[in-house]
Amino acid sequence: MEAVRRLLDLRHRSRPEDLPPALTAVAPLLGAVRVVALMIDYEQISLWPLHGTPADNAARKVDHTMAGHSFRTAEPAQDGSCLYLPLLHGAERLGVLEVWLVSEPDDRLRRDLRVIAALVAELIASRRFYGDAVERTRRRMPMQLAAEIIWNQLPPLTFAANDALVTAVLEPCYDVGGDAFDYAANGDIIHVALFDTVGHGISASALTTLTLNTYRNARRSGLDLADTYRSIDKWIRAQYPGAFVTAILAELDTTTGCYRRIAAGHPAELHLRGDVPQEALPTPTALPLGLGHMINRPPGITEVMLEEGDTLVLYTDGITEARSADGELFGLDQLTDFVRGELRAKTPAAELMRRLIHTIVSYENGELRDDATAAVVRWRP
Repeated sequence: MEAVRRLLDLRHRSRPEDLPPALTAVAPLLGAVRVVALMIDYEQISLWPLHGTPADNAARKVDHTMAGHSFRTAEPAQDGSCLYLPLLHGAERLGVLEVWLVSEPDDRLRRDLRVIAALVAELIASRRFYGDAVERTRRRMPMQLAAEIIWNQLPPLTFAANDALVTAVLEPCYDVGGDAFDYAANGDIIHVALFDTVGHGISASALTTLTLNTYRNARRSGLDLADTYRSIDKWIRAQYPGAFVTAILAELDTTTGCYRRIAAGHPAELHLRGDVPQEALPTPTALPLGLGHMINRPPGITEVMLEEGDTLVLYTDGITEARSADGELFGLDQLTDFVRGELRAKTPAAELMRRLIHTIVSYENGELRDDATAAVVRWRP
């Protein structure tokens, strides 16, 4: 309780970099020699000590380490005298708490350390906007301004509540400009949207910012899917004549499993039941946002009933149009095979997204030609 009290004191007057020395101070109260908060980098390749951690700047790789195992599975892991606990803010994976113990922990200490890890995650999440220590830790190279703008618009990568889970990933994380996603849980409805803006750089990020915030404004005003589409379309046409954004605008009723969506010039989602692909959803059902005025009819809304455990994978064309060195497209078939394999292996959804984007980056030899964004929606996971 004394360790909890000292950490809670950080809530009122502290910066993010005040957390590492506080963890060092409370370590003896936890039966530990040392406690380190490790943050995941933007590329989700390595875990790094939070800025301000004394005498430690070494990375722990996500793959092939016990710290990484704890991050990948979101479960505790132990390697000799070192215990690793996932730092989870809701369902969002922030990193791992590394605890170097004096002796083998009993069940009570393990439970207590999980509470400490949960508290540390909350402190990181609440303090991160009061300073740049978390961002400086997560960034391993300079971030382009367009990407800075987009990342500051996005919700956490992973969300779980109300019998549903949403998780997403973006790449190239330091230079993304035209892709974005959003979600919200309101009552029994999960709202999800994926956007792919024409162009790149600052102009694309400005258009994406308008699109995201118009979508949120429409949603928060209580507009239905069709009127949300019309609102975004109107504002894009007014502010950026001739520009357009492809999108999936969707709603999932978590009480019934009813999934309704508009495909605005966008690739159709993958729909899998277990690991079995279902019939492709029709696309497009509307013109891209910004071009809707060219057809005098309402946007088409597709409705499908999900079953428990169904998975939907939304993606931008940067995923399927990734090219190998010999020019071969990654394509829908490879995407489907990849997702099926991960579902068979029971890979957690957030980890599936991490592995997918690394597969795409590797397929293009580390240099993406286009923004690549994907999101998973699961009902009653």
